[in-house]
Amino acid sequence: MTTQLFTPIKLNQVELPNRIVVSPMCQYMADHGSANDWHLMHYGQLSMGAGALLIFEATHIAPEGRISHRCLGLYSDENEAALKRVVEFCRSFGVAKLGVQLAHAGRKGSVHTPSEGGKPLGPDEDPWSTLGPSALPFAPSWPAPRAMSADDLSNVKRQFVDAAMRATRIGFDVVELHAGHGYLLHEFVSPIANQREDDYGGSLKNRMRYPLEVFEAVRDVLPGTMACGARITGSDWIDGGITADDMVVFASELKSRGCDFVDVTSGQIDPRQKIPFAPGYNVEFARRAKQEAGIAAMSVGMITQPQQAERIIAAGDADMVALARGAMDDPRWAWHAARELGADTTYPKNYQRCHPSVWHP
Repeated sequence: MTTQLFTPIKLNQVELPNRIVVSPMCQYMADHGSANDWHLMHYGQLSMGAGALLIFEATHIAPEGRISHRCLGLYSDENEAALKRVVEFCRSFGVAKLGVQLAHAGRKGSVHTPSEGGKPLGPDEDPWSTLGPSALPFAPSWPAPRAMSADDLSNVKRQFVDAAMRATRIGFDVVELHAGHGYLLHEFVSPIANQREDDYGGSLKNRMRYPLEVFEAVRDVLPGTMACGARITGSDWIDGGITADDMVVFASELKSRGCDFVDVTSGQIDPRQKIPFAPGYNVEFARRAKQEAGIAAMSVGMITQPQQAERIIAAGDADMVALARGAMDDPRWAWHAARELGADTTYPKNYQRCHPSVWHP
């Protein structure tokens, strides 16, 4: 059979042999923002056969930009050296291109990890003050963030730029800005979290302004050969929030500033959301970004089966599919999908002996 999932795609100068992406997945295992042997194991195995592009988890641009104490960061020389060790390990033994998602948690920071309940840190648990576009808490029981001043806006943008420069030195192929899941850049775009009355609030044009400024600043310091994209939101799934129409406008504005792709997710700006979870529930958003904004679009969310992924690509609903839990469950997802779809994919040299052509009946 002819498969579309295993056709190549080019993001700027980054060539991918297939359309399978390993989505960023927070591990909550870092030490003061630094990667360790867990990340060496986690990303090392995923780099060998889960997809053509492996995007590292939300990697935070400042200590106070983290979600939790255990989140990965790229704000110090120690962070940079530790993450470079992981990237070099993946380069030595894996076959995937490597990306990093740069993030700031905004008002959703200073919390316990999900396995510890995910609630805000108590006063004796070394909490930090959070930032947001407005002084609106994520939930009634959460502390309100500090509404960002002009100095805050400038400082956080500089932190994104500094982290992007570190990512370049480390040797990543792709940088993705996190403007989804209720974190800082998403908070600016969403009227649920942004009720500013200055040039960064009010109309959609104003609410997009700061994330677009951050994107431009990051794009400007990246080498021209690197791909730069953004994870954006197709819907807040709450009345008065971001709609798919808003997403198309945002995607178009990103493209006009040199964005190479969008990774379209949804929700998580407000606990009152009503997300219609089902396989491929975000596909429609990727389709609209691809067709109406004319930008390469990645779909993510409950994509787990090879035939499902093939249908999404073959129908032109997305240019790439991103898997998170599916890749964690099966770190050789791309190998097994190729076998099911009658395609071929790259194996690391030391694993060539397990290619189906060698041993599988």
